[in-house]
Amino acid sequence: MATTFHQRVFSGMQPTSTLHLGNYLGALTNWVAMQETHECIYCVVDMHAITVWQDPADLTRAIREVTAAYVAAGIDTKKSIIFNQSQVHQHAELAWVFNCVARLGWLNRMTQFKEKAGKDKENASIGLYAYPALMAADILLYKATHVPVGEDQKQHLELARDIAQKFNNDFGVQIEQRGLATGNLGFFPQPEPMIQGPAPRVMSLRDGTKKMSKSDASDNSRINLTDDAETIAQKIRKAKTDPDALPSEEKGLEGRPEAENLVGIYAGLNGQTKAQVLGQFGGGQFSGFKAALVDLAVEKLSPIAGEMRRLLDDVGHIDAILGDGAQRAQAIAAPIMRDVKDIVGFVRPR
Repeated sequence: MATTFHQRVFSGMQPTSTLHLGNYLGALTNWVAMQETHECIYCVVDMHAITVWQDPADLTRAIREVTAAYVAAGIDTKKSIIFNQSQVHQHAELAWVFNCVARLGWLNRMTQFKEKAGKDKENASIGLYAYPALMAADILLYKATHVPVGEDQKQHLELARDIAQKFNNDFGVQIEQRGLATGNLGFFPQPEPMIQGPAPRVMSLRDGTKKMSKSDASDNSRINLTDDAETIAQKIRKAKTDPDALPSEEKGLEGRPEAENLVGIYAGLNGQTKAQVLGQFGGGQFSGFKAALVDLAVEKLSPIAGEMRRLLDDVGHIDAILGDGAQRAQAIAAPIMRDVKDIVGFVRPR
């Protein structure tokens, strides 16, 4: 029996440290907009976080802080589902099924494991190696049709599509017999990537060739969503630039990574293109442009930091948001996981 899939979005962030401007412009602004066009499920992926060691107290704090950032940035808890992954046990259950569907060769091709494990990959956790299968479970547990991803996650989404297709092929007869097939899609859909955003790749304020990162040793390399107005202003004033004036056309940014980054940040925060920003500031010195960028960044980001502080003062409220979201997520996930168990051939209570 054929059914139509919802336009359902799933995405999440790891609670490993404070979210920053890159997370905001590259993801959160799009998540807020997608609430108007899609059914949205936004997860704090705490199970992914423990693929590398986390201090338990820091992890608890970070889960709540990321949740506060989602809400402060504009995720509506009534329109969207916000929860932390570990509260919905079906993520782990489906991940194990997918561990048995995915092939070793597929995981060996995942470049992120090689980057994160470094030279000492024998000492990396099995979780770090297998986490793309958990990511596939996160997405397919809700039969999500669209996944907003950065360039560095595209490979993992391709793996999720491969796992969905192999599951559908391996268990095709059982799926058909149970009347669960959906046209040629099979039981699981093929989720589509959504790569978009005003500034999907925000670079370090200290080195325009490196991505802005939570793990950078220098706090001056990034603007954290928890930074107050004075800290934001100070970091932008200290941001690396070059001695030349701003160009009047976008092609003039070639070979000037720091200039391109700051222009891109201004464009992202103001909903403009880089060309429009250069039309306004081209020919001027960085001192004047940085002053304008400080004003804009403080105007856009300070309210988020203030709202995060307000939310984090009431831990019970944050936990209630996560608990309610987990119940709503489980209402979608549980019947899908029950079907998976039946398709695979597990015996379960009736």
